[in-house]
Amino acid sequence: MKRLIVTILASAVMFVTADAQSNLKKVYDESVDQMVQIDKAVAQADKEGKFVICQVGGNWCRWCLMFADFMSKDSEIMEVVDKNFVYIHVNYNPRERADKKAEAMLKRLGNPGRFGYPVFVVLDEDGNVIHTQDSSFLEEGNGYDKTKVMRFFNNWTPEAVR
Repeated sequence: MKRLIVTILASAVMFVTADAQSNLKKVYDESVDQMVQIDKAVAQADKEGKFVICQVGGNWCRWCLMFADFMSKDSEIMEVVDKNFVYIHVNYNPRERADKKAEAMLKRLGNPGRFGYPVFVVLDEDGNVIHTQDSSFLEEGNGYDKTKVMRFFNNWTPEAVR
């Protein structure tokens, strides 16, 4: 009987977790060439006097989708991001690590996967990596902390860095 209860509870947790992830908007375009996506963002940032933030992860990553959802629901965060950054979701699937394009993208971004996902890579207007942010430092409990997220964004604006 005890095993049955444990099995039922484990199944319920898995169902709730899967359902919670499925309700989050998928923000990573899995069909785009990541190098082209990054090049376009850098060109736009250079033209607009901004930096680029690459949120590296994928639609497979619950924390990646949670961060996108968290950001989109906060106008203060979105204002700072829109004013200072070209923000892109760079798709990466860990199962494709041996893929030459994925390998080249990770190398270009300074191999940020060592921090887990999502990971945020800040590029200057020339496309140089100037910071890699481990997302775990932005978390609080089962989500993200606005104060920590705002501190990250505000500390890496072009104005703050220059």
